[in-house]
Amino acid sequence: MSINRVVISGNLTRDPELRQTPSGYTILNIGVAVNDRRRNQQTNEWEDYANFVDCVVFGARAEYLSRALHKGSKVVIEGKLRYSSWENKEGQRRSKIEIMVDDIDFMSPRQQQSGGYSQNSFDNQSSGPSFSAPQPVPSAPAPQRSAVATPPKQEDVYDEDIPF
Repeated sequence: MSINRVVISGNLTRDPELRQTPSGYTILNIGVAVNDRRRNQQTNEWEDYANFVDCVVFGARAEYLSRALHKGSKVVIEGKLRYSSWENKEGQRRSKIEIMVDDIDFMSPRQQQSGGYSQNSFDNQSSGPSFSAPQPVPSAPAPQRSAVATPPKQEDVYDEDIPF
């Protein structure tokens, strides 16, 4: 089994690039700079090194995000990795890994955001709007849960049930 999930937080390196396929499907490409801290062996000081990550948003969210995001916007992105390879015009083999965005949260202060969204349009958990991929509709109603979690009885917990 493998898990393909990634979460990054960083700043947009360029303005979003919106395009449409010949069939009318909307695609948004954004670049995000993510810092990595490493200790410099010569000075023994911590230094930031930038990693540049390409991200892709598909569908209806792409058009809105193209207006709401701009170079320098701070975002948190959750998605999955996708590997692509191709041959360029000179015949060289090229490849890249990019993030297919499932969820994006705006972390920049509201006055730095563009797009003119309203407070009531989005959740209030972050400083900006949040977009999530569609979630599956449950086939049966979820059971009601108590606000206070009750621990299992000691006789219900067996070491043999732990898979590792």
